[in-house]
Formats: sequence, structure tokens, C-alpha cells
Amino acid sequence: MQGETPRALHRYAVFLVFAILGLIAAGGLVKSLEAGLSVPDWPTSYGGLNPPRWWQIENVRAEHGHRLIAGTVAMLTAVMAFWAWRREPRRWVRRLAWGALLAVLLQALLGGLTVLFFLPTAISVSHAALAQFYLCVVVAFAVVTAPGWPGFAPGLQLRGMSGSRRLAAATTGLVFVQMLIGAIVRHTGSGLAIPDFPLMFGGWWPPAIDFSIAVQLGHRAGALLVTTAVTVLLVRVMRSADRRRLVVPAVGLAALVLSQVSLGAIIIWSGRSVLPNTLHVPTGAALLATSLVLTLRVWSLAGDRAGEEIPA
Repeated sequence: MQGETPRALHRYAVFLVFAILGLIAAGGLVKSLEAGLSVPDWPTSYGGLNPPRWWQIENVRAEHGHRLIAGTVAMLTAVMAFWAWRREPRRWVRRLAWGALLAVLLQALLGGLTVLFFLPTAISVSHAALAQFYLCVVVAFAVVTAPGWPGFAPGLQLRGMSGSRRLAAATTGLVFVQMLIGAIVRHTGSGLAIPDFPLMFGGWWPPAIDFSIAVQLGHRAGALLVTTAVTVLLVRVMRSADRRRLVVPAVGLAALVLSQVSLGAIIIWSGRSVLPNTLHVPTGAALLATSLVLTLRVWSLAGDRAGEEIPA
């Protein structure tokens, strides 16, 4: 394997990232409509590839449409993996592509198991978590195949990480955990366990706590932590000496946090209306993807400067 990564492969990976966000949005719609069992068999749909007039019934259209999008995204991922195998010169980047293909195949299997076992919470939450992990792998592939990528590799020394690099990595981790808690909220029916916002049952603390209220509390606390981390990270980026590659994802991250918190509030105020409840899922995924882009770029600056720290 010689030469540079084809520019077209990077562009294809970016396209795939947006396709995955569309797939996640379709999955969010399925859950918002509670349409997960509207097609009761898998891998077929009512015994075939396409149920008759499936597009005319809302719940079937949502669930079967989700399957069609998932199949398309899986094929696109396979193309990326084989393309990388043929044209990407770095072994670890090729492994990222194969990892993405493995993740999407496991994701399809988990999606089927949710139907076959009648939507068990553990499998449904795992399905949601793996979707975010799969997105992260493809986002990482897209970032490191970009023209001019400075050569970040897994062997980068982490001991000398500046506060900015630690904060960026921690923010991405926080967002992922927050997405996991959000999946638990959605798949345990806890979205309205606390029916008001920003107060809780008219006060600043619930009068009693059960499982549903506890996960809702955890989700709200997670939102506060993520918002704080993103705000501090944005300030550090804006104060950094070299912010050319950082300012766009940092500002985008802040805008997505604001949008995500607003959607969360609207979900409660509207009694879990379908549109905001659905948009909350891909917006969170976009937040995670943007945080990962920012983190990788911060780390790449560390690679560029051989240990020189980004001003905090």
C-alpha cells in the first residue's frame, strides 16, 4: 500500500456520516411512534422484502423504512471498508473501516433481536448505544482521511496532554454517557417521569424518587455537566493560539448543546410530541460526532507540535 488517501474516500466517509445521522433519526421516529413491533418478523417484513402498501400505514412506514435505510447504510459501509482496503495506505485506518463494517452488522443483528424478543430494554438500549459507537468509528475515519491530516496515530503519548486535550476527550466521553442515559430514559418510558421543566414537580427536587425519576434526574444532571464542559471547552478554544481547525467544531458543539437542551425542554412541555422527541435523537448524535471531531483535531495539534501544549 503506497501513496496518499484518495480525497474521494474522505468525501465518501463524510457522506456516510450524514447517512448514519439519517438512520439514527429514522430509528428515533420508530421509538417516538412506538412502532418497533409494527413489522413483527425479521429479517423479512411480513414474510417478504416489502410488505404490500407499507408506505400507506404510518407505523409500518416508519419501521420498514428504518430497515431499508439501515440496509442501505450497511452497504455503503461495506463499500467504504473495501475501498479503504484497496486504497488507504495506513493499516490502523483500514482497521477503522473494517471496525465500522463489523459495528453496523452487529447493529443490524441487535435490531433484529429487539423485534424477535419483543423490545426488551437491555437489547434496545444496547442497540442505541452501538449506533452511537458505530457513528463515532465512521466519524473518526472521516477525520483522519481528510487532506492534510497531520499523522495522528494510536501511539500518541497521552501523559503530556494539556488541559484542553483532556477536557475535549472528557467532553466526548460525557456526551456518550449522556446518550446512553437518554436511551435508558426513552426505552423505559421515563421521558415524562418528571412532568415539568426546569422545575421538578413544582420544586427544585422531586418529593419522592423511583427508577424512572432517578434516570430522568441523571439525564438532567448529565445535560448540565455536558453544557458546562462544552462552555469551558469553547472558551479555551477561543483563547488558543492556533484555533483555525478548532473554532468551527467548537462553535458547532455549543450550538448543538443549546439545540439539544431546548428540544429536551420542548419534549416535556409538549407531552413527548413526536417531532421534538424524534429530533432529540439525531441532534444528540450530531453533538457526539462534533465533539469527537473537535477532540481528534485537538489531539492532532498535539501531534503537530510534538508535545507543545495548546494554551488553556
